[in-house]
Amino acid sequence: MLWIQGLWFVAGLTALVFGANALVRGASKLALSLGLSPLVVGLTIVAFGTSAPEMAVSTGAVLDGQTDIAVGNVVGSNIFNVLFILGASALIVPLVVHVQLIRQEIPIMLGAALLLLVMGLDGSIAAWEGGFLLALLVAYTVFLVVQSRRASAAQTSEFDEELQPSRQGAWDAHWAAQLALILVGLALLVLGSDWLVSSSVAFAKAFGVSDLVIGLTILAAGPSMPEVATSLTAAIKGERDIAVGNVVGSNTFNILGCVGLSGLVAGSDGLTLAQSLLNFDLWVMLAVSLACLPVFLTGREIARWEGAVFLGYYVAYVAYLILSAQQHDAVPAFSAAMLGFVVPLTILTLVVVWLRQPHADGIH
Repeated sequence: MLWIQGLWFVAGLTALVFGANALVRGASKLALSLGLSPLVVGLTIVAFGTSAPEMAVSTGAVLDGQTDIAVGNVVGSNIFNVLFILGASALIVPLVVHVQLIRQEIPIMLGAALLLLVMGLDGSIAAWEGGFLLALLVAYTVFLVVQSRRASAAQTSEFDEELQPSRQGAWDAHWAAQLALILVGLALLVLGSDWLVSSSVAFAKAFGVSDLVIGLTILAAGPSMPEVATSLTAAIKGERDIAVGNVVGSNTFNILGCVGLSGLVAGSDGLTLAQSLLNFDLWVMLAVSLACLPVFLTGREIARWEGAVFLGYYVAYVAYLILSAQQHDAVPAFSAAMLGFVVPLTILTLVVVWLRQPHADGIH
């Protein structure tokens, strides 16, 4: 019965959110207890930890034979992160990025998106390609660790307020409690991903919606709840660099980590990519990543009106997916309008930034 599947879906989503929170808290406290830089913790453990649900869902989907969900979850999550999370955060407060390290992460995120597109042009992600993506993730993490040793005091202190070591005597001050949080978080992620994938597939079959669309929408937004909570909270507190850094770091990890591990788990068969993913969704992911590049590289802001445009574009994207799943007669015209909007959005961003460029010297 569908209401039972609904309960399993809610239980799975709840387990993913609480599991991610426990994993991030435990890993962050343990890392800081071991003397790791707060900057490294913020850009790796927190960003990677909030992406752990996506990895759990994608890997679980591959084990269940739902490869469309595995890749669609990552692509949909990255689109959701940029358009919805950054859009909503910008509506709360304009997102100004000052830190050079964050400016550096945008090209890396864009490069990862482009690499995934190139790898998927033949219709699949082979096991060796998955291993290569994972190797890039390891190299990226090592690079951040090495770079943090040269970080200025101002850069290092960015995450100090957000990530404080546990107070002496606090229940999570001991390494055993921190390790327990990590284990509990991982267990909840495994259980939650299984419940979420199973119930979503049941819904897809009941309503005639493809697994790919479910992966691009519900499963993309659901596991991204930790990113939503982290970025919106950071925006409300005025910590706008954290709001942006969390999204960018998570997007990079989604591609290199989630797709990489899923490709390895898939084995010799690899990850098969749906044709609609190759024709449309991967290009949308690349376009929205490209739209961020000029804004952040010049130290500019995502204004409230730009945040509203991002949110409106996400609504249009979801509407397209729904119409496509129903094979509606309006799909060709809507698709043409969507693709015609992606390029103008990017060009508009470039033009606005170019016009503001003479004033950029005052922003550091």
